[in-house]
Amino acid sequence: MISNIQGIHHITAIAGNAQRNYDFYTRVLGLRMVKRTVNFDDPGTYHFYYGNETGTPGTILTFFPWEGIASGRAGAGMATEIGYSVPADSLEFWAQRFRDNKIQQDPVAQRLGETYLSFRDPDGLKLDLIASKYPDGRQPWTTPQVDADAATKGFHSVTLTLKSIKPTASILTDILGYELREQEGNRYRYITPASPTASVVDLVEAPQEARGLSGGGTNHHVAFRVANEAVQMEFREKVLQKGLHITPKINRDYFFSLYFREPGGVLFELATDNPGFTVDEPLDQLGTHLKLPVQYEAMRADIEKSLPALNS
Repeated sequence: MISNIQGIHHITAIAGNAQRNYDFYTRVLGLRMVKRTVNFDDPGTYHFYYGNETGTPGTILTFFPWEGIASGRAGAGMATEIGYSVPADSLEFWAQRFRDNKIQQDPVAQRLGETYLSFRDPDGLKLDLIASKYPDGRQPWTTPQVDADAATKGFHSVTLTLKSIKPTASILTDILGYELREQEGNRYRYITPASPTASVVDLVEAPQEARGLSGGGTNHHVAFRVANEAVQMEFREKVLQKGLHITPKINRDYFFSLYFREPGGVLFELATDNPGFTVDEPLDQLGTHLKLPVQYEAMRADIEKSLPALNS
């Protein structure tokens, strides 16, 4: 019997300047860089992974920082918001921290029984810090500036904006095992019962919303978590039976991936837990070395010259 999707595995977005991206996510937001590598299809571009101490699935936000890329536009057919779970009393801390660092933010608001603070990263990517109403016992990565009373615990949710939610909702429920739990206005909340955290996908139905335009400050894809390759292949068959195209299994060094585009336009990935981020770096050194896929190792000297300098 097929195992369930275990929530969000990671989310990948597009940034511009690599140093600016690194400084914001490690120094302002207080995440750990758990892997510094390159884009498999473009080795002259970094691929950064930020998360908790070990890079646990459900905490990993990744970026392709393409230097000089034009800004994109969030819109229909895209993941448009990334939600992080934070302690209930931390939003005032974060609002002040964002003011101190001149980060664009919105007033604290309420949605589906939760208090949240929306902000934009330096490229304009929209994120939410959410005082989750769901129990979250995950241990956060902390820094001297962001302690455990405020630190992000990992993903709470991802929001997809769609012209119509029905085709996407069918993928979530019929293939991925999500259940519709709540609705508020044009926002529909789907949750997987298989995981207590990183378990929420919100669908926002916006028939008049312009299609999103990929570029800096937009999300590239959303990855869902599966336990292993055997489970992954079972889901591949379910996607094929739905009449959708899905890639063969691809080795991403730290997990194995399948990709398919759901009918609303969002690129979905199914990613395994194995082998994890310590496969090529010890835990205490995660993110401190440039790690290259094996096919690019012979080109290391040229790749290092082509990548922007990164002061960490």
